[in-house]
Amino acid sequence: MENERIPRREREKLRQRKEMLDAALELFSEKGYHNASMHEIARKSEFAIGTLYKFFRNKEDLYKALMLEKFDTFHETLVRAVEEADDEIQKLQNYVRAKGQISRDNVSVVRLYFGETRGASFSIMAGLDREIRQRYEQILEILTATFRRGIKRRRFVKIADPYSLAVALESLTNAFLFLWLEAPERHPYPENPDSILNILFKGLIAA
Repeated sequence: MENERIPRREREKLRQRKEMLDAALELFSEKGYHNASMHEIARKSEFAIGTLYKFFRNKEDLYKALMLEKFDTFHETLVRAVEEADDEIQKLQNYVRAKGQISRDNVSVVRLYFGETRGASFSIMAGLDREIRQRYEQILEILTATFRRGIKRRRFVKIADPYSLAVALESLTNAFLFLWLEAPERHPYPENPDSILNILFKGLIAA
């Protein structure tokens, strides 16, 4: 319904842009950012190279647009997952579960971002990192607020600063994602979020 209110010409531009970004994602995933050219992206998306440049100034601009669009979707999904629960433990369970699901649904994006972040030059990633870092900090703020509220309501023991707990949880989920990306059959991302959360909740020391 919302798209129907957008003028036809704008809907067509949005369709063209999506086709260009989809083609770029496929090529970047296959060849890496540095080995894919704007001409290849134009051919794969079946647009003239001049049309591609009307949408994106250069390959870096296209890559940033692609990653920011995907990370906006990730961000919205994770925020919604946390906010739809009332109990703090359920909020964290929803977060861990949603992060795994959206990563599985967008494995090409996750693999591309982690791969290029490790290997790309600083000049290519600098602006993108700043904007993605803002979204990352917003997620940490939401997790921090969840831990803080849980401590206040005595759902959690105050053993660390809530922000440190948020960073720890984010780092744990990323570690499991790295393992899954490298060896999905051997190290699948846990279906049960408590497999990750219990590392924080129960620790290692036997009672």
